[in-house]
Amino acid sequence: MDTRILEDIGLTNAEIKIYLALLELGTSTAGPILEKSGLQNSVVHMTLKKLVDKGLVTFVKEGKVNHYQAANPNHIIEFINDKKERFQEILPELLLKQQTAKQKPEIITFRGIRGIKELLLELLDAGGKEHHTFGSTKESLMLGEAWWVSYHKKRASKNIKAKLIFNESLQYWKAETKYPKSTIRYTNQGFEPLTETIIRNDKIGIIIWTKKPMGVLIHNKVAADSYEHFFKMIWKGSFAEKK
Repeated sequence: MDTRILEDIGLTNAEIKIYLALLELGTSTAGPILEKSGLQNSVVHMTLKKLVDKGLVTFVKEGKVNHYQAANPNHIIEFINDKKERFQEILPELLLKQQTAKQKPEIITFRGIRGIKELLLELLDAGGKEHHTFGSTKESLMLGEAWWVSYHKKRASKNIKAKLIFNESLQYWKAETKYPKSTIRYTNQGFEPLTETIIRNDKIGIIIWTKKPMGVLIHNKVAADSYEHFFKMIWKGSFAEKK
């Protein structure tokens, strides 16, 4: 099971191990949880308390012994919604602090899948009327096919058109049937770099699709205009999907 989504919603590695162990054990005392999770005794007891506080584990006390049970996985949605509501309460204040910053960075670096998603969401809010990409490779699908479809639907909902130049290896993905308001071309078969570049308004996103991807977000209008001219040159040299 891919448990990264549980990390994304804020659970620690120990919390994930204990919650999954309890799902399989049903109702259990600390002993079997300790054995199944492979964690130290002190970590198990501390983590169980945290999971109880989060509403993801319940317990019944029989004598001096606690019997634990994992909450229904459906309740995780409530946990996420609660965090979202609490965050929205402080969001206006956070945005105000950001707007009053005296100096904003021109270059920001990102690492890992979560970081690259953050970079792409920054570009989604960059304004402008067109989204231009070149160098997309099959490795970019490590973000999840459904995530990319959702991303481009959000882009289209902002009435932003896309011109996308994909590496030849992505032809099978048939993005032209999945991404609304987009025109897609492909590079010629051959060497395929792992570097993808995205230009949106006055921002440039550069992603290196290694096993642990890395990205750079550049906020500079002169640089963005330069990349835009380069994009137009290679757009003419790429080809449309073969029917």
